[in-house]
Amino acid sequence: MRGSLLAGALGIGLLLAGAGPALATGAGNDTSAKLRKAVTVDGIRLHQGALNLISSLTNGNRLAGTPGYDRSADYVALQAKLAGLQVSRQSFEYENFFLADWKPPVLDVRRGKSYIPGIAGSNGGGDFGSMINSPSTDVTGPVWAADLLIPSPAPNTSTSACQAADFAGMPQGAIVLIQRGGCGELTKFRNAYTAGAAGVVYINEGVAAPGFEDPRWFDMAAFGPEPWAPMVAAQVATVADLAGSVRQGLVGKTVRFRVDQRVGTYPTENVIAETRGGDPNKVIVVGAHLDSVGTGPGINDNGSGSAAILEMARALRGVYPKNKIRFIWFSAEESGLLGSEDYVARLSDAERAKIAANLNFDMIGSPNFVNFVYDGDLSDSPPIGEDVFHPAARPFSATIEKYFLDYFRSQRIPTAPTDFDGRSDYGPFIRNGIPAGGLFTGAEGIKTPEQAAIWGGTAGEQFDPCYHEGCDNVFNNSGRALDQNSDAAAHVLITLAQTKIPDRPAITPAPAARRVAPASAFEHAGDLVAFDP
Repeated sequence: MRGSLLAGALGIGLLLAGAGPALATGAGNDTSAKLRKAVTVDGIRLHQGALNLISSLTNGNRLAGTPGYDRSADYVALQAKLAGLQVSRQSFEYENFFLADWKPPVLDVRRGKSYIPGIAGSNGGGDFGSMINSPSTDVTGPVWAADLLIPSPAPNTSTSACQAADFAGMPQGAIVLIQRGGCGELTKFRNAYTAGAAGVVYINEGVAAPGFEDPRWFDMAAFGPEPWAPMVAAQVATVADLAGSVRQGLVGKTVRFRVDQRVGTYPTENVIAETRGGDPNKVIVVGAHLDSVGTGPGINDNGSGSAAILEMARALRGVYPKNKIRFIWFSAEESGLLGSEDYVARLSDAERAKIAANLNFDMIGSPNFVNFVYDGDLSDSPPIGEDVFHPAARPFSATIEKYFLDYFRSQRIPTAPTDFDGRSDYGPFIRNGIPAGGLFTGAEGIKTPEQAAIWGGTAGEQFDPCYHEGCDNVFNNSGRALDQNSDAAAHVLITLAQTKIPDRPAITPAPAARRVAPASAFEHAGDLVAFDP
């Protein structure tokens, strides 16, 4: 299987080697105008299509450590080699915990609706998601409602799954719909397992009050060693749709129910590719994370940034910049910036001093986008401590922000600042005194009416409605966002690569490392709740 998948990835790479802009020779695309013309949305889209296809041919995702990620790394490594770059890989191990869906969970009604996996936080998200440390399964069975009360009154009076009678007549192997309330969750889940449930779809009370509408998403390891049925958390609307008008008993639907949770430690790797020319003492690191969450292919998050920097690498073939350019596709960002953290941690003091700047591109194609620029001068951010932003990184980070802002202003494209809080792969760089900057088009945040008036799109909806969901596929990108942001990225990259960059002052030892998880992990941690005993 590995051989056939690798052959497929290589085939995609060879096919795309002749696609997109011509590979330049000689001076080539060595100015902003030339590079921006060479880096096309069509070329970026081709790379995104390849990553989407790789996901489809493997587990349905590109989670770090899975075959989908490994084939994605093979693909970008091949493309970088064909572009004439020196390619290497940096292996490390990481703990797969918060985002441990080895394959995306499945909740599909036979001859009916397929629900979207992925719960990204209190702003909404997908229809359902795996509980951490849930037992794994892949079964098909009838759906059983265990004394539901939807819509729920306030206060909720549901006693769903609290009595053995709620399971009377239930066929073995049923998928049970359970609602919070009336008794402890341990009682509910014991009753479901004892009755022979093959899976549980669990919802909150559904009362319109804080803490009672959001999915109940928790770590099943906290329940203790006794056996449990595999379990997913769901939106109230998901269970209401599944149950229809049935409160108790068979709802008349059959579903496929899959949970594939694999908490553990897995090997993975960063892909590193650098120009053969350029001052090795002034290196521009251009980064994007290549991994996805487990719920889907991750083609905006972060196939957009990964594909854009790959297309820049291709367009720079034959260019000999003044400063060396090093492209890095990081792994395990979704689990806490682990790839970039590992890369920076391995640098000696001398190697770290050679990195003049880091450019980071994480989600630059959001469908309901805003053009956010990292706030390198902190003029629009709350105070940030040295454990996040080392003083040595600050002056030139402000300069990088200015390069982006000046470019957008020259094109009459509006921008907005986004906090420079270290919650993407630039975090380990700025914490260790390396200046950084970059672009972002929005994730789970909600677009305001004021933003919609400036950038278009839909107020009241997420910047990326498919953020961390199974629908983050090749169709989940804005061509206009990709075009505007890839042009800005190309402009600032070639500007830094062709500019004499001043030496930084000597860097004092970095503060003790503080792992800063990306927004995804913070959201999950915030939504992770203690079960009701």
